[in-house]
Amino acid sequence: MLGQMPAERLFFKAEEQWEKDNIDLKIDEEIISIDAVNKSIKSKTGNQYEYDKLIIATGSKVRHLPAQGAQLSGVHYLKTIKDSDDLGAELDNAKNLVIIGAGYIGLEVAACAQKKGLNVTIIEAAPRILARVASPELSQFYENVHESAGVKILTQSGVAKINGAQKVESVTLGDGTNIDADVVLIGIGIIPNDEIAKSAGIICNNGIDVDENAKTSNPDIYACGDCANRMVDLYGQRMRLESVHNAIEQAKLAAANIMGQNAPKLDVPWFWSDQYDLKLQIAGLAIGATKTIIRGDMAARKFALFHIDDENRILAIDAINSPPEFLVGKNLIAARAKIAPHILQDTNISVKELANHAQN
Repeated sequence: MLGQMPAERLFFKAEEQWEKDNIDLKIDEEIISIDAVNKSIKSKTGNQYEYDKLIIATGSKVRHLPAQGAQLSGVHYLKTIKDSDDLGAELDNAKNLVIIGAGYIGLEVAACAQKKGLNVTIIEAAPRILARVASPELSQFYENVHESAGVKILTQSGVAKINGAQKVESVTLGDGTNIDADVVLIGIGIIPNDEIAKSAGIICNNGIDVDENAKTSNPDIYACGDCANRMVDLYGQRMRLESVHNAIEQAKLAAANIMGQNAPKLDVPWFWSDQYDLKLQIAGLAIGATKTIIRGDMAARKFALFHIDDENRILAIDAINSPPEFLVGKNLIAARAKIAPHILQDTNISVKELANHAQN
């Protein structure tokens, strides 16, 4: 969006590489049905393809805002490269940006827009930003960062309507407040694309249910990525993990099972976000955490948050500009290590030595 990276760097492979790898890639070929009995799929253009094994990797779609005016010109969602290009072009000629939703998408765009010199307002219905995905400590840190950069953040605020004749002009909040807007970005989450699986009789619950090998309720059909709901053994829960790492890991599981090979070793879930000069790297999930331990200096914008349970077991880590803590923390989570809080926060103990202090 800032024009600092060519689109080609986002592609999985160069176009000619697919052919070299003997992969028949069919672009703009929308599959509309699966015949699980006869093991074939049909496209919108009428083409039919038979399969021995099938992988559904249909991803997700953006959640739309059910508000008057959400269809006006100047209102954007962000999912594809084209979405990014269109939004970036509008920001180049805009003055006021309103972002609805304070998740990572909204905050990352806010950082980009602030660099372009726009007036940015973020509207969030929850009591704090990143409420669904981050601890209160991390939420407060990012709120301080954005507000110090000039971004206005309104929490516990709902959108009543988006105003304008043909193009957006303002946003009205639930309390009647009007906020000027040349451009609006809506980032309120995603919904799994599981419709084609449901129509084929495959079990779906908040996405396509898969087992430890990414296999669905149909033994010849697999699913991976945002569209799939898997068991995460480390936390004892089924969930959809909306991340690059999860999609790649599930793809490896599906491929190994199809080829009759041993399943690859599973990694701890991990995520990242880039905002301003901050590199956030997250390992693990804070499910069941009862304490958050700060290691480093939040004011210096270089620290890590260790999320631990009542037994001092490390469940997750949020590392800001601290790659060593992220890498070591990921291994500690995988080992289900228990480390006393005073050890975790003692920076006189190197991060590489933390494992030496793990408790049984």
